[in-house]
Amino acid sequence: MNNKFRNIFMAFGIIAIIIMLCTMDMDYTDIWRYLKQAGIYFPLILGLWLVVYWVNTISWWLIINDEGRVKGLSFWRVYKLTVSGFALNYTTPCGLMGGEPYRIMELTPYVGASKATSSVILYVMMHIFSHFCFWFFSIFLYLALRPVDIAMGTILAVVGAVSLLAIYFFMKGYKNGMAVRTLKLLQHIPFIKEWAKRFSENKREALERVDSQIAELHKQRRSTFYASLSLEFMARIIGCLEVYFILNILTTDVSFPACILIMAFTSLFANLFFFSPMQLGAREGGFALAVGGLAIPGAFGVYTGLITRVRELIWIVIGVLLMKVGNGTPANK
Repeated sequence: MNNKFRNIFMAFGIIAIIIMLCTMDMDYTDIWRYLKQAGIYFPLILGLWLVVYWVNTISWWLIINDEGRVKGLSFWRVYKLTVSGFALNYTTPCGLMGGEPYRIMELTPYVGASKATSSVILYVMMHIFSHFCFWFFSIFLYLALRPVDIAMGTILAVVGAVSLLAIYFFMKGYKNGMAVRTLKLLQHIPFIKEWAKRFSENKREALERVDSQIAELHKQRRSTFYASLSLEFMARIIGCLEVYFILNILTTDVSFPACILIMAFTSLFANLFFFSPMQLGAREGGFALAVGGLAIPGAFGVYTGLITRVRELIWIVIGVLLMKVGNGTPANK
């Protein structure tokens, strides 16, 4: 990627970090007190996300190398792009406005624009698809662990129906590709419909190539497809250990399956506010509601939300800084 564009992405990340630090609705002395209370658990939580991002990277690595090992592209470079991409996504509304263009531009010198675009789109689809699989799985976990009244049964039925519908559409997208269809959908959205129409007309051939590459992975390399999806689902389960570690600072009366349910509800609630950078406020509210639903004090949920927010902020800083590390290209290595 041209250093000019890399610096633009980095500057955007730095500005977003400064804004977040200035708008955090809590005194910094309180944050420091909560971190001291976390003790050894906080470094453990930070280290846990080394593992989560490692699993995410393997998932994307399999997609990138589905036709054979890409020459000159190391696993650790893909790891760096994974962390930096998520850092940019956390700071932007809708979550996909910064990280994906950055990943495509960084990957293009290694695999070409078409392959870079298709691999990033496919990985994003896997990442979102794993959300719905996680929520659907959590329905059965809740049924196994908790009593269900009419109100909760209705909620679970709605979540299950939406998840199944999403899974169906994702599977259709994998079979036929989604780039062309996504651009057609964007042509009906105000403010960007004219841009989407022009882009679709000018890049029609490239978009069709991207779709064919996505469909080919699903049809001819099913083992890679399902391995990548399974790894993304595994990353969701591993991430639930964060909630388990945090709640164990406050109480020993919490199980790991209960933490999976807390994380499932919180992520579902927070994603309803996808338009908010870092889902500010929604994540904390989701944690408070989720722990309250499992007869755990709501204050524990607020504390959990705060610790996860600080962890996110630290990893955003790491991701932004990584943009300037090890930026050689295949041509000059």
